[in-house]
Amino acid sequence: MNKLHNKTALITGGSKGIGYGIAEALLKEGVNVALTSRQLKSAEDAANQLAEKYGKKKVLPLKADVRLLIDQTEAVKKIIEKFGSIDYVIANAGLGHFNSIYSISESEWQETIDTNLTGVFYTAKATIEELKKTKGYFISISSLAGTNFFAGGTAYNASKFGLTGFTQAMMLDVRNDGVSVSTIMPGSVSTHFNGNDPNLKEENEAWKIQKEDLGELVVDIFKMNKRSLPSKIEIRPSMPRQH
Repeated sequence: MNKLHNKTALITGGSKGIGYGIAEALLKEGVNVALTSRQLKSAEDAANQLAEKYGKKKVLPLKADVRLLIDQTEAVKKIIEKFGSIDYVIANAGLGHFNSIYSISESEWQETIDTNLTGVFYTAKATIEELKKTKGYFISISSLAGTNFFAGGTAYNASKFGLTGFTQAMMLDVRNDGVSVSTIMPGSVSTHFNGNDPNLKEENEAWKIQKEDLGELVVDIFKMNKRSLPSKIEIRPSMPRQH
């Protein structure tokens, strides 16, 4: 019996990119998936695409802004109503504003911190009691930018350094309650992040990590024996593009 079959996952920012890739990988394993987006239509469009392959009963689209705790708690209530429990949480929603200290605006700074860091905190606060019940798993999607700083990364580095630290500290808080916590830190991924369009530049995207690679990684983590905990995982392209 597949140990993931009929488990339930919440994926924030699950309508595209990394979140969508993880959603599809989990659905292939028989997991029920709730995916959130700031725009309900985006969540519904993604859910409809996935439902064509895996069935409408397996996918729940939800409108929820990770920057609002009330949105997160309402999403959790709807997931419990439909599926009965939450076994996995993938805190994936994120964005990037890349500007130096000279040009980064207050609004860009605030949106980056509120989404990438506070949003994960709210996701954890909204789900941790449910994860305690199921002895579940919480994964945050950080970045190699969470340990490697770069020019123009004032807001993004701050958010991802903070996210890596937050998730690792949370791991120590909850592991004795049977909840597992991991941080995945990808390098360059072929998604629409930061205005990139992999469909228009396909020939330049093949060297990057693909969203399905991260979906495969998440499945592998969930299938591991609970006695082992991969608390922080860095993943980068094996053959980076030569400049």
